[in-house]
Amino acid sequence: MTKIITHAAWAGLAGLLPALAQAHEGHGMEGAHWHATDAWGFIAAVAIMVAAIWFSRGDK
Repeated sequence: MTKIITHAAWAGLAGLLPALAQAHEGHGMEGAHWHATDAWGFIAAVAIMVAAIWFSRGDK
């Protein structure tokens, strides 16, 4: 159980890494506009976190 929590914690921390990214003015969470690739990046990050949790749970 602690292994699952550890993996989930690391996946959650990895999901926060995009918040550290810097872009030119007008981009980012508080920016004036978004691109389609911005949304796909968030979808991909969530999919990777779900897959990490799913595969780390083992055969039970």
